[in-house]
Amino acid sequence: MSTILNENLLLAIALAPLAGSLIAGLFGKAVGRAGAHSVTILGVTISFILSVIVFFQVMDGASFNATVYQWMTIGKTQFEVGFLVDSLTAMMMCVVTFVSLMVHIYTIGYMADDDGYQRFFSYISLFTFSMLMLVMSNNFLQLFFGWEAVGLVSYLLIGFYFTRPSAIYANMKAFIVNRVGDFGFLLGIGLLFAFAGSMNYGEVFAKRTELAALSFPGTDWGLLTVACICLFIGAMGKSAQFPLHVWLPDSMEGPTPISALIHAATMVTAGIFMVTRMSPLFELSDATLSFITVIGAITALFMGFLGIVQNDIKRVVAYSTLSQLGYMTVALGVSAYPVAVFHLTTHAFFKALLFLGAGSVIIGMHHDQDMRNMGGLRKYMPITWITSLIGSLALIGTPFFSGFYSKDSIIDAVKLSHLPGSGFAYFAVVASVFVTALYSFRMYFMVFHGKERFRDPKHPESPMGAEAASHAHGAHGHGHGHDDHAHEPHETPWVVWLPLVLLAIPSVVIGAIAIGPMLFGDFFQHGVAFDKVIYISENHPALHEMAEEFQGWASMGLHSVAGLPVWLALAGVVVAWFLYLVRPDLPAVIKRAFGPIYTLLDNKYYMDKINEVVFARGAVAIGRGLWKEGDVVVIDGIVNGSARFIGWFASVIRFLQSGYIYHYAFAMIIGMLGLLTLFVTLGGK
Repeated sequence: MSTILNENLLLAIALAPLAGSLIAGLFGKAVGRAGAHSVTILGVTISFILSVIVFFQVMDGASFNATVYQWMTIGKTQFEVGFLVDSLTAMMMCVVTFVSLMVHIYTIGYMADDDGYQRFFSYISLFTFSMLMLVMSNNFLQLFFGWEAVGLVSYLLIGFYFTRPSAIYANMKAFIVNRVGDFGFLLGIGLLFAFAGSMNYGEVFAKRTELAALSFPGTDWGLLTVACICLFIGAMGKSAQFPLHVWLPDSMEGPTPISALIHAATMVTAGIFMVTRMSPLFELSDATLSFITVIGAITALFMGFLGIVQNDIKRVVAYSTLSQLGYMTVALGVSAYPVAVFHLTTHAFFKALLFLGAGSVIIGMHHDQDMRNMGGLRKYMPITWITSLIGSLALIGTPFFSGFYSKDSIIDAVKLSHLPGSGFAYFAVVASVFVTALYSFRMYFMVFHGKERFRDPKHPESPMGAEAASHAHGAHGHGHGHDDHAHEPHETPWVVWLPLVLLAIPSVVIGAIAIGPMLFGDFFQHGVAFDKVIYISENHPALHEMAEEFQGWASMGLHSVAGLPVWLALAGVVVAWFLYLVRPDLPAVIKRAFGPIYTLLDNKYYMDKINEVVFARGAVAIGRGLWKEGDVVVIDGIVNGSARFIGWFASVIRFLQSGYIYHYAFAMIIGMLGLLTLFVTLGGK
């Protein structure tokens, strides 16, 4: 029997992290370091435990869709804060709070020596609150609040080291690129509000058929197509889809826990969640779905290529995130919304694991992030090694690991789709399997196996190598290029490796557990704002056809050996093993042989340059033109011209000011006669 969830319980889930954030942020000096991490961890722990309780209540048929607070009313329009909690929301709440809790615990060890300790805990707890408000919203107003709030906190976190110019550049880049996406997002919300007359999800969904029949004013474009494309542009910014992806790799300037929290499990998946929540609208526009499919395919394949040439361990994982977000977007485009959410869930665990594993390596390497200075860390960091291996195996889609079930389901869904663009998307997601395996195990072999390069002088092209060279030059050749044995790698403290272990467990098992109910069961069948949580029309039957062939997680894993993706993944691992363990001299030969291609990839397809030359300089040119022509010529011309006219007019009429009373009296009499004549004339007519 369906029941209504307790409103106070839902408020506690959202507000507990906010309370911790405020205490750590406003009273950080008073409570100290231990107080700051204790109060924020307590808040997120409460939120996680209550989220799990809500999840099981939702599984038993409970739900919630109501206003919590009415902000203001304008005419018949109400602006409210409200919660919509169904199976999709409950699952997102558990993922967000669990990953956030792991990051909070991990941060105790990672940020132990940082001066901004309390500030950092305040930020990450505030981010958790913002993300919860986003996923729990039942209206576009609150959705936009959460959307902008996570953007603001990510700006603060990316630029956490605000004295570092590169961090300031990175957070400004993230902020500006996301504003581009958010402009489209706001236009989409505005269009739906203008024509549906409501901000509430349920009321907008109820009018979706009427909206689909309308045309965008002045064109023959479908109104819903324009609105959905605008909404998706917002998702392109937040979920880093091509060409609005450029901010995410640079966001690695923030501390590593941020990479796991924001750029693996939560913020970048906000766009995926939003499109899934709006599935009743997106399903009525095939043009929008094709657009989404192509954008996701480009991101999945071409961002994966960039991961192959990266040497910074965090940037490899960052480009991996971009590629996997492309997979999720492709799934949305072919109407396989449950598959996209399934991959979002599995990806959250294994990608957070890989980011935190990279952070553990960085700690063990005394904050050296360049993989060319690593090697052979397996025996020095055994826990980090085994958990990173588990994360890598899940990422490449190894059978029976969580990533296998979600990635393979995406590939199957794309193969069964008949939408325009699905053919290219199928090629992209299949080719990306090999690319993912290649860059993932390139990183794994360079870090944990092979020669122990950390005892050698730093690689001259690495940041630490360049720094050592500058020191050596400054010391007139007496240099510091060689690292002493005092800085041996070491395993990290338990507060760092414990979250790795706890994330490794779902990275293995969550796929097998969740695939049945999430994709082919009734997990998404019972909607609150709409008749189903996720709407899938009969015109897009890919998921229905997949359900007919599904025979359980074990059978799916066993039969995978007959499929192409598994062999492509194995080929990627073998190529990486050969190039970086058997013949480590070959990558340099290949780099020289394919110089132009390497240069293109190393410069990230020159997207930053294009943005700088075309858009940034274009914006400056437009601004300068508006200033010179609009402000100086037009506005100043009007203002100064009117001032000059008044001055001229005053200089003329001043000659009428004689100072004699009889002149003024005569002027008054003439004026009165003129008025009387006018009145008599008008009265006679």
